Amino acid sequence: MMRFMMLASEVSGAEGAQMNPTVALLIQIVPFVLIALVFYFLMIRPQRKRDKETQKMRNSLEVGDEIVTSGGIIGRVVSIREDTVVIETGSDRSKVRIMRWAIQANNTIHDN
Repeated sequence: MMRFMMLASEVSGAEGAQMNPTVALLIQIVPFVLIALVFYFLMIRPQRKRDKETQKMRNSLEVGDEIVTSGGIIGRVVSIREDTVVIETGSDRSKVRIMRWAIQANNTIHDN
């Protein structure tokens, strides 16, 4: 085992002395590029897709839709403005004005 390790260090030392500096730099950079690509495809790209779908849902709200806010309030849309939405909550029909970005989900099924 020890003999194999000494042989491997001699071979890698000999290769390192003959290696072009540009190739050595590329060998060091390639793992970082691969890690960045993995992060992009496993984390960043799916999150952007979810954000686009959520924004599309918020932009397609209609009066009468049942929504859930990020705070857990469930209500029915009464009016829609540029940045705010008025919803009715509960059986006593109390109205609450919320920001459009606070809408987490639309529980109403629409025919496409």
